[in-house]
Amino acid sequence: MNDGIIKNAYEAMIKELQTIITLAYIFAVGVGMLFNYQRYDEFGINIFDYADVFDFLITPFSDLHVLLFTIISLLLTYLVFKLDEAWKTRYPKWYSRINFGYDRKTGYANFRYLSIAALLICYLYLSADWYGAISKKQLKRLDPITIQFSDGEVKKGKMIGKTKEVIFLMDGKHVEVIPISSLVKTIKIPVP
Repeated sequence: MNDGIIKNAYEAMIKELQTIITLAYIFAVGVGMLFNYQRYDEFGINIFDYADVFDFLITPFSDLHVLLFTIISLLLTYLVFKLDEAWKTRYPKWYSRINFGYDRKTGYANFRYLSIAALLICYLYLSADWYGAISKKQLKRLDPITIQFSDGEVKKGKMIGKTKEVIFLMDGKHVEVIPISSLVKTIKIPVP
């Protein structure tokens, strides 16, 4: 009988772990999309026009900064939630006073969850915006690269990044979108 209980507990734990890993990965992809958008938006590029789904699915693993911010975001949210719980448990009168007595009303638990989610979203947006600005500053320090086309034409510039299908090259005040496998040579975008 104990073997059945242990087996059931093990199976339940594996199912929970699968759910947690799946949700964490979906969250990481969302964070990666936000960070990529902010990074390329600094150069006037709407990355959603050039990237496909696969580019976003690998973002959390292709950029260490995105993975690090995802982990920090999840840990920070969990920490805020646990600190809020501990404060409510340890100092209930002070907690109620700070919350103007709303913690005793129905629906406060939902409000609390929504507040923590809003805090997480604000934190992620501000972090992504900061990441975009830092990426633009770092680009100025990079050495220019040279791209040679099959017809012999050469382009020089600083590589902003690339997707599966295009390379983004900063050439002075313009961003050139260079398709990797196409007859179109470049697309120029003015930098805001």
